Amino acid sequence: LQLVESGGGLVQPGGSLRLSCVTIGPTRDYYVIGWFRQAPGSEREGIACFNGSDGGTYYANSVKGRFTLSKDAALDTVYLQMNSLKSDDTGVYYCAADPRGPDPWIGTTLTPAFVGQGTQVTVSS
Repeated sequence: LQLVESGGGLVQPGGSLRLSCVTIGPTRDYYVIGWFRQAPGSEREGIACFNGSDGGTYYANSVKGRFTLSKDAALDTVYLQMNSLKSDDTGVYYCAADPRGPDPWIGTTLTPAFVGQGTQVTVSS
């Protein structure tokens, strides 16, 4: 399974970006798929995911209410809509997928089975 991210860039505080993740290869409905973020000087950690096993969508408290996951099954694409961006949102964003976990995904620093190459998001005036 390959994951290809796009959509990062430079945005002012308060602005919006939409990240895209195209999945290339076979997946199953029970997979967990979502996003990790690595802020400067920090470990990569899970911030949002769809859990195919329980049908839930989960967000880190730091992004809840501002970030929204969605997917287009026909395009094999997962999106992360990011609104009201803050300087703390700066980092490299990675799309990731795993047949089982990590569990919990939110806040984990464990590496899922499949991870994309990452896309840089910089929030600065």
